[in-house]
Amino acid sequence: MLQKARRTAVIALGILGCATALAAPKEPAEPVAAVKETPSAAQVFGQFQALAGQWKGRSTKGWTGEASFEVIAAGSVVVETSRFQAHPDETMMTMYHLDGSTLLLTHYCVAKKQPRLQIASIGEDGKKVTFRFRDGTNLATRNQGHMDSVVYQFEGPNQFTSQWSFYKDGKEEWMEEIHYERIR
Repeated sequence: MLQKARRTAVIALGILGCATALAAPKEPAEPVAAVKETPSAAQVFGQFQALAGQWKGRSTKGWTGEASFEVIAAGSVVVETSRFQAHPDETMMTMYHLDGSTLLLTHYCVAKKQPRLQIASIGEDGKKVTFRFRDGTNLATRNQGHMDSVVYQFEGPNQFTSQWSFYKDGKEEWMEEIHYERIR
C-alpha cells in the first residue's frame, strides 16, 4: 500500500511539474533573420516559358546555331528546337515540363538517345538551375553515350547560357557551354 501511494505521489508531482512548465511565462524569442526561400520548380518552369521566341547561340567550341522556344499544350510544355553547325542538317528537340513538384526535360538527341533529366538544384536567386540524369529511352545501360546533365544560367530576359555534359563508359566525356542571345 505504501509503495502504491509513493507511485501516485511521483506521478502527481510529474504532472504538476509539466503543468507548471507549460504555464510559466516564456522569454521573448530573439528575432529570426528573414529566410529567403529558394525558387520552386514551378517558378523555374516559368523562366523557361519566358524564353519563348528565337535565339542565336555560340558554343565554347566555336560553332554557332539557332534555337527556338515555344510554349504548347495549354502552357504545360516548353519545346526547344535547335539547329547547330556542329550537326549540319540535323534538328534536336528538348521538352521541359513539370511532374508534380519537380521539373523534367527530355532531350531528343542526334546520338539517338532520349535522356530524361530531372532538376537537381536551384540557385538561391533562381538564376542557376542544374538538371541531372534520371533515366532515358534507347539506353540499354547508363554507360552508353548520352547527354547526362545540363546547367542553365539565366542572365536576364535576353541572355542565358547552357552547359551540357556527355556521359559514356562511367565518366563525363565533355562539357560544352552555349551562350544564347534573343533575336530581336
